[in-house]
This record gives sequence, C-alpha cells and structure tokens, in this order.
Amino acid sequence: MDLRQTVINPKSSWCVICEVGFRNPLVWKVPSRDLKSISSEQLWDLHEKLVSELSRRIEAEKIRLDERLHKLDRAGGKLMHHRRPYPKVFPKYRNPKNPAETWAGRGKQPRWLRAELRFGKKLDDFRI
Repeated sequence: MDLRQTVINPKSSWCVICEVGFRNPLVWKVPSRDLKSISSEQLWDLHEKLVSELSRRIEAEKIRLDERLHKLDRAGGKLMHHRRPYPKVFPKYRNPKNPAETWAGRGKQPRWLRAELRFGKKLDDFRI
C-alpha cells in the first residue's frame, strides 16, 4: 500500500503531500509549481520529516495493535484456530513388488503405481 498521496490544487501555489491509511493524516505543504524546482536540500529535509513522522506513527500503530491483541488474549478470545483432528487414513493400495510401499488413495499417485498403470494394469489389482 502506498502511504503517500500528492494532492495538487490548481488555484493554490502549494501541493499537499499526505499519508493515507492512518487515523490522523499527515499533511505537508510544499510549493506545487514543480517538485523539480525545489532545491535538493529542501527536498531532503521534507523526506527526513516524512520518514521520521511515518516511523513514529507506524510504531504507535504497532503498539496500539499489540495492546488490542493482548486484551483479546486476556478476555479469553481464541487467537489461533486449530484444525479439527482427522482420523488416520489407512492405505488402500499396496505395491506387490515392495509391500512396504502403500497408498491411501489421496493426493498424487506414487511413482510405482503410475508405472504399473502405464503397463496396462488396473487400479483394483493393487487394492488391499
């Protein structure tokens, strides 16, 4: 998200650079004729002011959000959603050449099964 927005008023000799996305907008007035006409020193000063103010506000917002998070935690609100436990899935297919290799029928087919199917065998031939 871009935190800066420049608003130029054609009737004024100023443009306003303001921050977007926070409660209290940050507004800086700079000459709007052309930002290229402003000296490098003035632009650098404006940059430093913007960076320091944005850093201060971001830190304040982080602190505020942390406080809200801790209030929720103390109030007994669940912060993490746990997945429900799923039952163990038992294998449905077994490799006849290597009985330790099994497949439950979920996800990608194992290589041994794909190879056998390519040679013309049926999936039911491997059912346990």
